[in-house]
Amino acid sequence: MAHIDLGLDEQQNPGITGLMRFRPETAEPLNALAEVLLRAPHSMSPGERELIAAYVSGRNECEFCCTSHSLFAAAQLDQGMTLVQQVRADPDSAPISSKLKALLRIAGAVQQSGRAVTAEMVESAREQGATDIEIHDTVLIAAAFCMFNRYVDGLGTWAPESPDGYGDSVRRIVEHGYGV
Repeated sequence: MAHIDLGLDEQQNPGITGLMRFRPETAEPLNALAEVLLRAPHSMSPGERELIAAYVSGRNECEFCCTSHSLFAAAQLDQGMTLVQQVRADPDSAPISSKLKALLRIAGAVQQSGRAVTAEMVESAREQGATDIEIHDTVLIAAAFCMFNRYVDGLGTWAPESPDGYGDSVRRIVEHGYGV
């Protein structure tokens, strides 16, 4: 049970879903941010951006966000959940581009502390072909997911134990986006 009474059936509204329904006035800008960062037109695919969100959420040990964004990423990447699991375990040995590896190193540094990102990390990402927008958005995705993870876990929301418990949210997010 969440730390506060959301007035909802938690099993029908797990994780951030219940929090968004509890405070729709804060949900609107949070969903808009997620939509821009994860789904808007971009040089990185939605699957790659969801992968960054899943990676950071896993490092933060946020069960709900890690599982949901792993599922969202898997649904949008040709290699599916196998790739997501490889990246979450060890991005440097995963079969992804050197650019995405460099961006995930930056995301991992942001998860520790914004000050953990070094000029060398940024230069390395640039050398692998990352644009300033991709670097910017990687930092912002990582920072936003640190916030989302703390929001979900700080209020003690419920997370399904099985990926099956995420219902049709994968289809809804992939097809229609956030805030629907």
